[in-house]
Formats: sequence, structure tokens, C-alpha cells
Amino acid sequence: MYFEQFYLGCLAHASYLLASEGEAVVVDPQRDVELYLAAAAEHGFAIRHIVESHLHADFVSGHKELAARTGAKIYIGAQAGATFAHVPVRDGFELKFGRASLRVLETPGHTLESICLVVTGEEKSLEPWAVLTGDTLFIGDVGRPDLSPRHTPAELAGMLYDSLHNKLLALPDHVLVYPAHGAGSLCGRNMRAERSSTIGTERLTNYALQVKSREEFVQQLTSNLPARPEYFFKDAEMNRTGAASLAELPPLRAIAPAELDAVLKQGEIALDVRSGEDFAAGHVPGSVNIALSGQFASWAATVLGLAAHPVLIADSNSQLGEARLRLARVGIEAVGGYLEGGVSAWKEAGFTLATISEIGVKELEERMKSGEVQVLDVRREPEWEAAHIENATWWPLDNFRVSPPEIDHDARIAIHCKGGYRSMLASSLLQRAGFTRVINVIGGIDAWQQEKLPIVSGRPVGA
Repeated sequence: MYFEQFYLGCLAHASYLLASEGEAVVVDPQRDVELYLAAAAEHGFAIRHIVESHLHADFVSGHKELAARTGAKIYIGAQAGATFAHVPVRDGFELKFGRASLRVLETPGHTLESICLVVTGEEKSLEPWAVLTGDTLFIGDVGRPDLSPRHTPAELAGMLYDSLHNKLLALPDHVLVYPAHGAGSLCGRNMRAERSSTIGTERLTNYALQVKSREEFVQQLTSNLPARPEYFFKDAEMNRTGAASLAELPPLRAIAPAELDAVLKQGEIALDVRSGEDFAAGHVPGSVNIALSGQFASWAATVLGLAAHPVLIADSNSQLGEARLRLARVGIEAVGGYLEGGVSAWKEAGFTLATISEIGVKELEERMKSGEVQVLDVRREPEWEAAHIENATWWPLDNFRVSPPEIDHDARIAIHCKGGYRSMLASSLLQRAGFTRVINVIGGIDAWQQEKLPIVSGRPVGA
């Protein structure tokens, strides 16, 4: 049996291609489906089946386009309420392809419709050798239980406990575990970096599986949940109906500097996808920096929302194409166009550039001692709890879409995150909101700790 994992780092998303005797199955496809078609063509496979482990909330799936292009059937849990053509599956449903099979385990908890797929390849053994766990069981973690509009997190967490202990942990220890997400995904909070594991390893090392009582499990899973981005419910709904083909999206429209200046004055957003360093050195005033080098799409959806139609600012056509694709992967489809000629054209047209000051951690410490700056930490709560700079103000970047931190707009604010990616994004948002003296801290808390500068730990006040 053929088995391949495709890992999309910017979304920490894993999808799978399985095949036997020329018949292939794709599990949890990303929105751009060319990679599955190319792999199938290379090996002489025909994609006949597409399985969704659940209605994904953090990205838009390509199941509908892939089915249209291959004639494959789509399978999804019966509780999904999917409106596209599909086969609703329940516990014990078996999908045979060639000499291999996938057996469905209904595993509600992360979502009601969540399923896991037990993989058996008859040419190997009649015994299962792997399980595709979707967002039910991760490497080192389990799925978050707060993605249902009809059930409370406590109700879902209870279901998840039952699914884990009655279904997945009933599998033999040698069975390989392949989840739909890895470290960095917001669908869990404590994932390890590995891309696969075994049932036995997770039984021994996964913190959530060490909790023996259902009551304690529910309490742990519903305490201090990471912020749930607003776009999660919208992506799930897009996946319930099936997204349009990427080919149906209109081409990007070139926008001259004078037109961009006019639309910015009307409150539209310019999204600069260049590096933080380039952005700091000179950018269109009021533009937001989300660099392509990091988790670009997730942060764009989190801080801009799916209804945004930003004008892109980039250095090259390849950057524009990559940005457009990655925005579509999370459901931002109505991109307003792009600045023709980039920042250089803006400057040549006679418009001014804004800048953002940057400092290293040693200079930050000196300025803190003299009282020159106020420090703002924009990391998530678990990161703050583990280690933070004493007397810093905490306001996670996830909250910026709701409101900026309550800090004097004229104060000199030094902003940091873990390594500098999120802090430049936060700096651009603050500058756009009218904060006049923002400073980005180069290297973030990682650089601070490397210099062995003092840190403290503990929960934020009022949290």
C-alpha cells in the first residue's frame, strides 16, 4: 500500500494520500489540490475517494474541487450536515480501496462529526497498522472542545474523553498515529513537533491521556482555552457547503499609488507581505505587515477577518501569487488588488513612507531602567505564564481585532513577542490605530533569554 503525508507548514496542516492497486484516497485535503493530482499522476493512481475527518475550522478544504476534477466520492461524518454531494459515514463504516481499507470510528469531541480512520493494508496484515486521527488526537495533545455553536465546551470535552478512551486507546500500542495538525495549530495548545507517533507513545506521554477521571479531563480541557479566532466558524461553514474552485477567483487588479492613497483614506486595508525588516525601513503609512515568512494566513484571518478585501503590497509577482493563495486557503477571497510597482512606485509618485524603530534587547533593558519605554508583550497566555519581562504589559495579538491595548497613544512602547514576527505585526496595527511611538524589539523574548536577562513567570493580572 502507498502512503504519503503532505505537510503544509504555514497552517501546520497534514493531509494524506493512500493507494492500493491503483485506487487512491485523499484525506483532509488542503484547498489547492494540484499536489494530490500530481502525486497520483506520477504513480499511476486514480483518486476515487476523499475523506474529511471533520468540518475544518482553521482552513478551507479542497474536497469539492478535488471531487469535481476526479469524479471521486466525498465521505464525511453523518453529523456534519454537509450540503455538498457526499456519503455520510458512521461507526464501523468500511471504505475498501484495492487490497486496503479505512474503518471509521466516530469520535465526537473536537466537533460532533469528528471521525478517525483505522488503516488496514491486507498485503501487510489483517491487523490495523495506522490511524488517521484528524483533530481528535494530536501528537502530545488533543483537539480543543469549543468549536460547536450548539454544545458547551464541557459537553464536548466529555464526548472527547469517551472517544479517546473507548475508541482510540482500544487500539493496539503499535498502531501509528497520524493527525491532521502539528505544532503551531490553534486546534490544540500543546502539540509536539513530530509528524507522527504511536498509540502506545501517546498513551504514555500525552498529558491529556494521563488524566484518568472524566471530570478532571473536562476541567483541564476547558480551563484557559486559547483564544478562538472569529474566522473559525466561518471556515467551518464554507467547508460544510464546499468552497469554490481556486480557478474561479477573479484575477488581482493593479492599483496605482494615487488610487491606493484614496482607498486608504476611506478606511480600506493595505497588507504588506514583505519581511518585517523591509517594512520597518519604509512602508505605506497605515499599512499592516504580515510577512509571508511566518503563519501568514492564520494571522491575516485572525486580525483582518474573512470579510476584509486588502490591497496587497509586495516586492514581486511571486510574493503576490503566494499571498493570494495563502489568503484563499483560510477563506479571504475578495482581495482588493495590489499596489502596482510596490513601495518603490509609492515613493516615486511623491507619497511619503512611514518607518518603525527597532531596538535590541540590551538597549531595551537600558531604556527600561531609565523609564524611557513601556514594554508590551503580545504573545499568547501560556507563553506569558512560562516567562515574561517584569513590569511588561500583556495584550495578546489575538485580541487586537477586538481592541488595541489600553495604553497612551503618545507613550513610547517597545513591543515584543517570541522572535519578532508577531511584534512587527502588532507594531503595524498600533501605528495604524494612531500610536505614534512604537518600537519593535528585535529577537523578542528568545533574544532576551539568550542574553540571560531577568524574567519572571505567572499568570497575567486579572486572567
